[in-house]
Formats: sequence, structure tokens, C-alpha cells
Amino acid sequence: MKIVFCAPAIDAQPWVARLAQAIPEAQVWPWSPAIASREADYALVWSPDDAFFAGQHRLRAVFNMGAGVDRLLGLPGLPHEVPLFRLDDAGKAQQMAEYVCHALIDHARHFDGFAAQQRAGLWRELAVEGRTAFPVGVMGLGSIGARVAQAVASFGYPVLGWSRSRKLIAGVESRAGPDEFDAFLHATRVLVCVLPLTAQTDGIVNAASLRKLKAGAYVINVGRSAHVVDADLLAQIEVGHVAGAALDVFDTEPLPGGHVFWRHPNIRVTPHIAANTGLDASIDQITAKIRAIERGEVPSGRVDFGRGY
Repeated sequence: MKIVFCAPAIDAQPWVARLAQAIPEAQVWPWSPAIASREADYALVWSPDDAFFAGQHRLRAVFNMGAGVDRLLGLPGLPHEVPLFRLDDAGKAQQMAEYVCHALIDHARHFDGFAAQQRAGLWRELAVEGRTAFPVGVMGLGSIGARVAQAVASFGYPVLGWSRSRKLIAGVESRAGPDEFDAFLHATRVLVCVLPLTAQTDGIVNAASLRKLKAGAYVINVGRSAHVVDADLLAQIEVGHVAGAALDVFDTEPLPGGHVFWRHPNIRVTPHIAANTGLDASIDQITAKIRAIERGEVPSGRVDFGRGY
């Protein structure tokens, strides 16, 4: 068995070493242009070089080191006849849930305001609305979105979920499909985006959708930057319909120093850290999927090229 690792932005050594340890009968190596023609049975990738797939003609499966596959699907030469698998979780769901709950509670309880008062040396209470005043709408109810929704519900906030198909999640009111999207928005004050990026979800948080949210809305985006139309978000904050946003993903990363988001008092910026891919959890999952394929089984997490996730 031969396995190649191609993730130019990531230190390959610990991944290659851990994978070789998990599958001792395999030959595992990091891809480089110098050995681009060395072919493998399986590929583990994250934003691979454009030339990567040109030299791979015997692949049995490709594993994406994360849940989002939009960048990979746009790569020239990606062989659509080869099964593509995404990681089901690899520790990201819990991290995403922590991030969203922190951003939500920080906003709803005015902790950002208290921090500003501390810097100004002010001791003053701020009026806080109850949890029922902050119905949370989670867009995307896959393995990560479902965990986020459950975590929010555990704090007593009303939670709605919207996804392509209806889900059964304890404590979450599920809405599904385009016919129920407007009703979902009208019932939401805190909008959380955990969607995959597809042609249907590109720019989904725009002027029209933002205006349908409850007054004083708040946006938390841990999905993809393209889900949010930045100018529309800023415009709705300017007119006061949207109170602010917590954003972890951006069109250009790192976020340019002169970008308005850095200085905006109602926008929190974090450097794409809502969830990191855990090495051990990822390798365990990929190993299990490879073992399943070797046994003639179809493991979970296979990407539907038509849907884009």
C-alpha cells in the first residue's frame, strides 16, 4: 500500500510519521514536485499543489484533511472518478461549539461591553435580556452544525436549524429547504453559519436575508467567507438592523491590515481558529476509512460531487 501526503501549508513530517505508525505495512511519503510522478493508492491532501493530481493515476481514494471540500473541488485535474472523502469531525465539532457558544454569550451578556468599561475604568451594570430574546438559527446541520446547535441549546437558548433536509436533533427546531428558509430567518436573532460552500450557499448571508432577521441581529460565521456578503453585512450594521458579527473566515487571509473589519467596534475578528484539525483524531479516522476500503466497504464521509459536500 502506498500513501502520499500533499498539504503545502502544513508541516508534513508529523503527519507522515503518524500515518506510517498507524499503517505500518504502507509506504508513506510527502509529495514534492521532484517526485511528482511517484504514484500512490491513497492521497491525504489539504489545498494541494495544482500539479498534484497530474501525476497520480492509480488512486483508490482521496482524503481531504477537513470537512470543507470547496477549494479541493475547484482544483483543476481533480479526478471525479476517484472517491473523495472528508473528515467527519476530527475534533472540530467540539471546538466549533465552543467558539459559537463563546461568541453568542459574549454578545448576549454584554461581556464585550464590560471589557470596554474595564479599559475605561467604569463600574456600571448593563441591562441584559433573557435567553429567550436571542433565538439562535444554525445554518447547516451536518455533524459539526448539529453539535453546535446542541451545545447552544444546552445553555437554554431557543435553537432553530436550517439545512437541505430535515434533521431530528433534541432541543432543535428543524427547518429544511428553500421553502422554509424565510420562516427560519424571521424567527432568528443570532444567525450562525456552519454551511458547506456550494453554488446554492455562496453569498447566502446577504442584504435580503439579513433584513429578514429579527431586529438587533447578530451574525457568527464559522463556515466559509463567501457565505457572507461583506458590504451587505456592514450596511445592515450601519442602519442598526444588525448589532454586529463574530467572523472567523475572510476572503483574503491573513486579513489585510487596512481592512475595515479590524477597526469596526461591532465586529470581532479571529484568525480562522474556530476549529483546528487534530492530528491524532484525523489519522485515526483516515486509517479506519482506508482499512474499510481495503475490506471492500464504503466508509462514511464520501463527498457527493453533484452537491459539493
